[in-house]
Amino acid sequence: MPYRRLPNTDQARLRSLRIAIQQSDKQSFGDLIVSYKTIHEAKTYLGIFEKQLNQYQQTLESQVSANKRYQQIVHNARLYISHFIQVFNLSVIRGDIKKDHKLFYQLDPNVHNVPDLSTEAALLHWGKCIIDGENERIRNGGLPIYNPAIAKVKVHYEVFKEYKSTQKIYQNTTNRNWEELDNLRHKGDEIILDIWNQIEVKFKDEKPFTKLTKCQLFGLVYYYRKGEKTLTKEDDIITEN
Repeated sequence: MPYRRLPNTDQARLRSLRIAIQQSDKQSFGDLIVSYKTIHEAKTYLGIFEKQLNQYQQTLESQVSANKRYQQIVHNARLYISHFIQVFNLSVIRGDIKKDHKLFYQLDPNVHNVPDLSTEAALLHWGKCIIDGENERIRNGGLPIYNPAIAKVKVHYEVFKEYKSTQKIYQNTTNRNWEELDNLRHKGDEIILDIWNQIEVKFKDEKPFTKLTKCQLFGLVYYYRKGEKTLTKEDDIITEN
């Protein structure tokens, strides 16, 4: 006899429950295969699980969509911050800006490379440093840098900060819905296991192929082991004889 295996995907869980409910609704009162209590529990659970699954899928789609926009915003912020630092460093190299003014930006006066901006944390740090540094230098009598102007850099930096917070909200919402869905999965597996056990008990005295067929009609899923012979009607005849 092949072995059964509980569903391991959400769609398989839904399919198992729907089949069991559909078949059980055809039961007559005097010939119950699955108890009314269990079927009622399955119907109630199915509605809750479908709602939670849809909610999770919607929040995930929203997060993915927002993330595409967010990645472009991160790219723009990195581009403007990097460009500003490059222009600033060139001005220092040419002597247009005093080397020690780099300290306003928390930049090493003797290093003219652009800092590592590969992480979002680095963007937050260096974006604030160059915005504060440029404002401080101008307050001390320095001429503003143009192309890009610090106002333009600040716009992209602030948009990046705002979207970063929003993206975090999307992620938290998606994670919370996932956790709630995962908790429901365990409950669903318990209900499906209970249904399947009741069905197998009901058909336990049937011949092998008939038992398999009737159980499958109620949604049970069976797998043959490697090298195991597939059951046929002939196996029932052999058993009977």
